[in-house]
Amino acid sequence: MDVVYGIVRLITLGLIVWIVLGWIVVFGRMPFDHPIRKVYEFLNRLVEPMLRPIRAVVPPVRVGGAALDLSPIILIIGIQLVPVVLDWFF
Repeated sequence: MDVVYGIVRLITLGLIVWIVLGWIVVFGRMPFDHPIRKVYEFLNRLVEPMLRPIRAVVPPVRVGGAALDLSPIILIIGIQLVPVVLDWFF
């Protein structure tokens, strides 16, 4: 069970780092060859396949002129529930 908790923490940390780096890349206007952008692109390749099914079901929420993507929050909550559900059955 410790392995499951470790994987959940790793995925959650990766999602949080991906979100923060996304803000830095967008608002910092990083050049394409910047190391932060390269780390963001690497994490993006790992995170996007997990977020795509959620985005297909939950559209972005319009907030004024912007859209708020709730899929990372939903994924974090869902991943945090995995060990709880496994504890019930095993």
